[in-house]
Amino acid sequence: MKQVVFVCLGNICRSPMAEFVMKDLAKGYDIRVESRATSNWEHGNPIHPGTQRIFKRHAIAFDRQKRSQQISLKDLEVFDLIIGMDDENVVDLQRLSQGKYDDKIVIFRKDGVPDPWFTGDFEETYDLIKTGCEKWLAQLLS
Repeated sequence: MKQVVFVCLGNICRSPMAEFVMKDLAKGYDIRVESRATSNWEHGNPIHPGTQRIFKRHAIAFDRQKRSQQISLKDLEVFDLIIGMDDENVVDLQRLSQGKYDDKIVIFRKDGVPDPWFTGDFEETYDLIKTGCEKWLAQLLS
């Protein structure tokens, strides 16, 4: 089984969006998908209402009990692929890794994914994430 974790700053907007979009796309495949935060700012908070609205609009099943969780060194060890949603997330992940798991850490897409918590544009974020998850799934299955 391949294990993938998407990581953003707070784990309430982008990374849970990527988690549940990927779970939807990867139905029937042996892939474990989760999401985490680089910070503890939102620890324990639910998925942002804007992200929940996107899930409902696009008929994507999601866990309403999902809460923000900060990534740990153990996560870096366990997951096969650690995908940061932007450059800052990748830098934070590499800092945590201290070189030990850097080969597993990648950016979601070259230019990153804008944080809708700041931009307010959850639809743009969804479009980028859906396209990116389709590419990541193809790569994981190849």
